[in-house]
Amino acid sequence: MAVSAGAGAGSRFGFTTGQVIQEFLYDDDVDPGVREAVAEATGNELVDEDYDDVCDGTLIWWRADDGGQEELTDLLVDAQSNLDDGGGLIWVLTPKPGRDGHVRPADIEEAARTAGMLATSATSAASGWSGIRIATRRRGR
Repeated sequence: MAVSAGAGAGSRFGFTTGQVIQEFLYDDDVDPGVREAVAEATGNELVDEDYDDVCDGTLIWWRADDGGQEELTDLLVDAQSNLDDGGGLIWVLTPKPGRDGHVRPADIEEAARTAGMLATSATSAASGWSGIRIATRRRGR
């Protein structure tokens, strides 16, 4: 049974009160319930990709037509550079299998490895979106 975004979805992603979460590749197809749940869990609206300060976590809405593994790798590196001390939570959200724009989890995992990161867990983020958590390496380690 698919879990849809709702109460607790923001904390299910590991986000907590007071955190600033940066969002990449927002478009009209994203799930508003996920965005609202993250904002509720953190007490802050999501900031966009032009945000020029450090943040605590990242949501990347990634679809097949956003590019290949190379482009996703580059975006993961960019997202990590915005995280406080290079550490924090990055979630790559992609349309579920059978939906337009679906990306194979293996492709996301490979992009993460190439970026020096690790795909650690997956979740059903909403009725039409799956999420893969990407672990980052903190600077100075």
